Amino acid sequence: MISDYLCLIRGGGDLGTGVALQLKRKGMPVVVFDLENPLAVRRKVSLSSAILDKKIEIEEIIGERVDDLSNVDDFTFTNVVPVLISDTLPTFPISVIVDARMMKNPMDTKIDDAELVVALGPGFFAGKDCHAVIETMRGPNLGKVIWDGYAHKDTGIPGEVGGLTSERLLRSPSNGEIHWMKDIGDLVKKGEVIGSVGDSCIVAGTSGLIRGMINEGMLLEAGMKIGDIDPRGANVDVSKVSDKALAVGNGVTEAVTKWLEKNESNL
Repeated sequence: MISDYLCLIRGGGDLGTGVALQLKRKGMPVVVFDLENPLAVRRKVSLSSAILDKKIEIEEIIGERVDDLSNVDDFTFTNVVPVLISDTLPTFPISVIVDARMMKNPMDTKIDDAELVVALGPGFFAGKDCHAVIETMRGPNLGKVIWDGYAHKDTGIPGEVGGLTSERLLRSPSNGEIHWMKDIGDLVKKGEVIGSVGDSCIVAGTSGLIRGMINEGMLLEAGMKIGDIDPRGANVDVSKVSDKALAVGNGVTEAVTKWLEKNESNL
């Protein structure tokens, strides 16, 4: 049974949350590890928000911060996903590990960290660094399971939304502490000042609805991704997990299902 296997997702941002949502829908117990100060931008749909907010409800699942996993079995058949502060692997056995940190460079994840190790996006070689890689680039292969080789390289250009790419992203204009004048869900106009980092202003590159903003008060480096604006405007629901995150989650679910089928056939 899929519920007999525990999955650890390293990184509770929007893509990791899409993975958690799809796995929970299949009945798989899931836990999420993230940093003490999470870097997620789409905080309304990121389980890592539970680290600072204690609890977050995202569609039909609830992220709840816990300090340890001694009672992890209590969450198995509920809609709650335990969220912990950790950047290392636990000492107890984990059946499946999903690296959803999206650092786009080789990380500390190794193929022998669990029975099944899945990584999202570029930076990992399936068959060497992990068992499977999930394609995260928008397009016809989004969510594809790769069992041998790499995902598409990071181009540095975000996927097109509402006809725009780089214009919709917000990046830190300098080093320093971030302060926002707006909030997720607010409508803004192109050229409007929506916050600051140190003495530098953050200016909207397009008109639209703010879909993501990094946490207030974070210490940033120039060029870091800190938010995004959806040019489609008021019709966007910031509380809904994105189609991209769901597609990536479907890819992970496919990889887990094939792995389970292989395990059962070997019994």
